[in-house]
Amino acid sequence: MIHAYMKKYLLESWYQTHSLRWLLSPLSTLFRIATTLLQLCYKSEIFKRYSIPIPVIIIGNINIGGTGKTPLVIWLARQLQRYGFKPGIISRGYGSMPKRYPLLVSKDSDPADVGDEPVIIARHIDCPIAISPKRIKASTALIKHFNCNLIISDDGLQHYAFNRNIEIVVVDAERTFGNEYCLPSGPLREPISRLKYIDFLVYNGEYSNYLFDITISAVKAINLTDTSIQKGLVDFSGQDAHGIAGIGNPKRFFNLLNELGINVIPHEFNDHHYFQSTDINFDDDKMVLMTEKDAVKCQYFASYNMWYVPIKAAVSGKLNQRIIQKLAGNNTNG
Repeated sequence: MIHAYMKKYLLESWYQTHSLRWLLSPLSTLFRIATTLLQLCYKSEIFKRYSIPIPVIIIGNINIGGTGKTPLVIWLARQLQRYGFKPGIISRGYGSMPKRYPLLVSKDSDPADVGDEPVIIARHIDCPIAISPKRIKASTALIKHFNCNLIISDDGLQHYAFNRNIEIVVVDAERTFGNEYCLPSGPLREPISRLKYIDFLVYNGEYSNYLFDITISAVKAINLTDTSIQKGLVDFSGQDAHGIAGIGNPKRFFNLLNELGINVIPHEFNDHHYFQSTDINFDDDKMVLMTEKDAVKCQYFASYNMWYVPIKAAVSGKLNQRIIQKLAGNNTNG
């Protein structure tokens, strides 16, 4: 409980004016220097970098915590399939505890073994997925067993040892870069100057008419105990409902429900929170609405009044065509 409180306190200090940033700023300076030196060591080949014989697209962020990468991974994999590619998806599998790596992921995989986000991806798109802390091993396994001709890495921007052809950074349009400090006085894994060297910047949400942004929509809710039972979210309009969100920015989910006329009783949890039944059982008969990311971890002890809200992503700016053009002109890893 104390750990969770401190984590929440630190997170709040990153996205609003807070004196804590000045106290921690010397540590942030050291973190930034260490990150820069690490990048230089890989760039100058002091540390070895690994390549694979097919293109690699990294979808990551420079903020700690979720920014909405998973919907973009799913969208991009579908787009590439339409262009004739056979993409494979790799992930670290945050929070996973398998007995061996690399591990293939299916729609029926246990999130405790492979992580929550890989399971969601597997449920939305038919393409091979593998997890491993060493992304080169996950990629090699997909090439060997599925003959993939392109790899999409869900996160891994800071995994400098793994060469890539295209880097895409996703930014939460509501919170952007917070106080713009590096860890621990701010939310950044790398300084904002890192964005000068990426290929595409995508905002999750509208951001001053930026070229590329993800628009998230939700129209239905699916029952956790019986997925054949579905309702339009408009059916919940005017009702009180518990909102459950253990994602990078829980308020984004609550706002989505409120905009549909649902009176949300919010319950925030840390990103990737591993739920227990006591977390989501309340002393009333109100509906419980949660994100799909949370639902994959709650389905084993769900009750009849629990629903999850799948989302659909649309991306502006013809990003798919720009990526295909980039791939056509960049046939070597580097």
